[in-house]
Amino acid sequence: MNPLILVVIAAAIALAAGTYLGLERLGRRGLVPMAARAVAWAAIGILLLNVSCPRPPEAGRPLVLLDASLSMDGAGGHWDSALASARRLGDVRYFGDDRGDQPAGNDSLPVRGRSALAPALTAAAASVRPVVVLTDGELDDVRDLPVDLLDRAAIRVIPRDTIPDLALTSLSGPARVTAGDSIMLEAEIRAVGAGPPDDVFVALRSGTRELIRRPVRFDAAGVSRVRLPAPSAGIAAGDHLLRATVSGSANGEPRTDTRLHLVSVAAAPGVVLISSPGDWDARALYRALQDVAQLPVRGYVRVEREGWRAMTDLSRVGDAAVRRAARGADLLVLKGSSAGFTSGVRARGIWSWPSGEDGGSLMAGDWYISADETSPLAGAFLGLPVDSFPPATRITPVEPPAGAWTALTAQDRRRGARRPVVIGTDNGRVRRVSVAVDGLWRWAFRGGSSEQAYRAWVAATTSWLLGGTDSVRGAARPVRAVVQNGMPVHFEWAGGGPPRELGIGLSSDSVTHTDTLRFDGSGRAALWLPVGVYRYRLSAGGEGMVAVEEYSDEFVPGPVTLTGRDSRVPTPAGQTNAREWIWLFGVAVLALAAEWVSRRRLGLR
Repeated sequence: MNPLILVVIAAAIALAAGTYLGLERLGRRGLVPMAARAVAWAAIGILLLNVSCPRPPEAGRPLVLLDASLSMDGAGGHWDSALASARRLGDVRYFGDDRGDQPAGNDSLPVRGRSALAPALTAAAASVRPVVVLTDGELDDVRDLPVDLLDRAAIRVIPRDTIPDLALTSLSGPARVTAGDSIMLEAEIRAVGAGPPDDVFVALRSGTRELIRRPVRFDAAGVSRVRLPAPSAGIAAGDHLLRATVSGSANGEPRTDTRLHLVSVAAAPGVVLISSPGDWDARALYRALQDVAQLPVRGYVRVEREGWRAMTDLSRVGDAAVRRAARGADLLVLKGSSAGFTSGVRARGIWSWPSGEDGGSLMAGDWYISADETSPLAGAFLGLPVDSFPPATRITPVEPPAGAWTALTAQDRRRGARRPVVIGTDNGRVRRVSVAVDGLWRWAFRGGSSEQAYRAWVAATTSWLLGGTDSVRGAARPVRAVVQNGMPVHFEWAGGGPPRELGIGLSSDSVTHTDTLRFDGSGRAALWLPVGVYRYRLSAGGEGMVAVEEYSDEFVPGPVTLTGRDSRVPTPAGQTNAREWIWLFGVAVLALAAEWVSRRRLGLR
């Protein structure tokens, strides 16, 4: 017991005795109200001081942190026995991902796509109850856990049995292709738990149509990487979900056999560069766009008296085909004359590069470039000596419109006034960047830091221009169109202004429901969905497709990072505060009531 409690009780008795025996001199008649007052004042004094007492470790049921990741239910896993053991040991709390300690979905099956212990163990360690961790040992964050926190818990490991399996661990490729182009996908297949079999094939399908089928040959580590070039001819424009499936003997876990890839087949390429006429700047820009853009890139150059030619192989292209590509592009880049190419386009970004062909004046000289630190493109030039790069050859005088930002300025021979040469505007639907300078190809040609700056500038400009609102996708778009089982679908804000809540409707073959996207400070919103393929429609306009595949990395056996043992740190003694003792409030009230009744019977107020 805290000695302060004894002091408070003694003081309460002394004050009560002084009142009834000293001031009011009631003698033996005042013993009952005196005792009641002493009890009441002692209780009130303890509550006012909020006296605390040590509390021994709780002898109740332990907190059992049960690994609810999908690996517990994978081939060779022992989820049922783990769940039964956890319920016998104590009060069960689930861990694995960001959904807290409660089961997600069906509480009789593990559904979490990760095996993260830290959040649940940190919360459990704050209590004074014993903590038990029950897992298969395949955890993601053991190395990040403080040793003293991990020592606080007893570890019980039920490892998975070894089951031979074939797992298609990755499938990657372009998110968008132009109609007629090949869809080049790369797959990685692993043989798990046994020597690699010889009868393994991987096939790629669109719906019921098989696009390509390839045999699989494994290396000494049991890993194979296969390229799957599939023709897009015969696939209609729009979003298509491709399925890659591995087949063969010794395949114990069927949920690792199939991976999904969402590709959009477009009638027009995503990035279209039109140069009239062609020059060194157009060539350097086209090469950089091919390297940094994640969309298909097409380039067209006008050759005098010969019309348009493709920049890939200089084959002839009709004027109608060039204009059709310009109208369908997501990002339209116009180098030189742009007459007639901006009308009727649906591009989110327009990158114009005037060079006097449309009547603008030109100013030749040695124009040294400087970067503005406040523009959206400033990150491309951080730490780079831009003003020491090769000078540009000429500029076109431009006047930035109201609300525009300036990324680069130029100064002739490093003397005189600085003139804006790269400016950008955003009207909410279409973003525009104008480059009023020629000769930046020297940066790319020279190599070194100037080439790095040129590529970084092209990448940053492309990213910013494509960041405008897509009239088809709407104000939010999925970060990844296909996610693994047990992982959330993340949407990022792509509309104008700060993020706001958006309603979303989802439909699949088996379910139709609505939800709300609530964006965090980084402009992202998470949506947890069961396995399936979904068409979504945003309340503010825009639609698309997302999918949650049956595959999860949790189904593929990983290294066991945690071994079983008892707790290495005794459960700490806790503290209990007086205001946690609800009964003490009742004692104070009853004692005051008893004193009042006793005084009334004695004829006192």
